[in-house]
Amino acid sequence: PYGQRIYTITRIVTEQTLFRILDIRAEGTEHLTTAPPVIVAPVHRSNLDSLIVGTLGRRRLPTLAKDSLFALKPVAWWIAGLGAIPLDRNAADREATRAAREILDSGRPLRIFPEGTRQTGQRIGELFDGTPWIAAKTGASIVPVGIAGTEAALPPGARFPHRTAVGVVALEPITMPEGRVPRSKLTELTELMRTRLQQANDRAHELIA
Repeated sequence: PYGQRIYTITRIVTEQTLFRILDIRAEGTEHLTTAPPVIVAPVHRSNLDSLIVGTLGRRRLPTLAKDSLFALKPVAWWIAGLGAIPLDRNAADREATRAAREILDSGRPLRIFPEGTRQTGQRIGELFDGTPWIAAKTGASIVPVGIAGTEAALPPGARFPHRTAVGVVALEPITMPEGRVPRSKLTELTELMRTRLQQANDRAHELIA
């Protein structure tokens, strides 16, 4: 019930603090407000990624998040308000999958980091097919989002962000085919998502070059 207020406060604070430290250069942000059902699918290089994408899109984005983030009650309260759903990465978490489908079926957007956990570098590696599977089951489109510069802005172990340029590029949504999606088609959709993510990420790096 308090989620929208938590998001609004977080967005305003982010705009007044983080966005004054970083030089944000963005393209295609209109795609971040694509009508539901939609999955916003950013690359993941830093803990700043969620804040930046959520602020640029100017709407609350429920997100699948690793369950260890919920260990501290104040943090758990805050990220739950932002819409985080605990996900057990060591098991096939049916509860998180069910929650993700319920969010999309209810007409709300969803954010999923298709790389799973934070990666390094510009290259998009092999992806799991979980994101296209959820999209296919719910008829949701997928918005690929490339992000460059956050890895340098807040590297692992850093307590405060460094002043640097950050590029964010959201591409046109990938639409799902109608009807049942066979395994072979799901593999094709996963590879298409990886290709589009790489295109978005390459363009994001060009913005800060």
